[in-house]
Amino acid sequence: MNFSKTQAETLNEILRWRRDVRHFCADPIPEPIFDRLRAAMNLAPSVGNSRPWRVLQIKDKSLRCRVQEIFESCNREAATGYDEPARAEYVQLKLAGLREAPVHLAVFTETAPIEGRGLGRQTMPETLQFSTAMAIHTLWLVARAENIGLGWISILDPQAILTLLDVPESWVFTGYLCLGYAASLEERPLLHRSGWQRDTSTEWLER
Repeated sequence: MNFSKTQAETLNEILRWRRDVRHFCADPIPEPIFDRLRAAMNLAPSVGNSRPWRVLQIKDKSLRCRVQEIFESCNREAATGYDEPARAEYVQLKLAGLREAPVHLAVFTETAPIEGRGLGRQTMPETLQFSTAMAIHTLWLVARAENIGLGWISILDPQAILTLLDVPESWVFTGYLCLGYAASLEERPLLHRSGWQRDTSTEWLER
C-alpha cells in the first residue's frame, strides 16, 4: 500500500506532538478507544514475531499506592545524585502522573517466549526487550492519535515492582505507563520548558 502526502504529514504531526504526559485529567478513557489502544500493540514489530510483551492493568488502589511509594522512594534517591543547583531543578520537575492517571499499565518482557522459536535473538537476546519498547512506542503513537496522553514512569525499582506484582520469574520489568486525557496541551515538552534538556539533532555518521 502506498500512502498519500497528507497521510505522511499526519504521521509527522503525531510524532511531533507526542509527549511524555505527567498531568492528567481524571476522566476515564471510553471503552471503544481503550479497545483500539489494546489492539494497537498487536501491530508492533518484534524479533522473530516473538511478541514478548506482557501487560498488567493495575486497578487495585492498594497496589497503585504501593507503586506511588516505590516511585517516591526512588525519586528521592535519584535527587541525591545531582549537585546543586541541578538538584533543586530536579526536585521541581513533575516526573510522574501516578495519582491522577485513570489507567495504569505495568509492562514486562517475557525472556523465554515460546513464540518466535528463538529466531533472531540467539546472539542478541536483548532484542526481546527492544521489541517490548517498540510495542510501547506503537501504543504511544496510537494513543496520541486518539488524543490520549501517555507517561512512561522509569524512576522505579524493577525488583520491587516484580515482587509487588508477583509475576513469573521469566518476566523482566520494562516500564510502567500512565494513560488518560492530558490536563493541558503544551507547544513545548516539559523538559524544554523547564530548561532541563532540549532536543539535539540525530546525526547519521559515515564509515
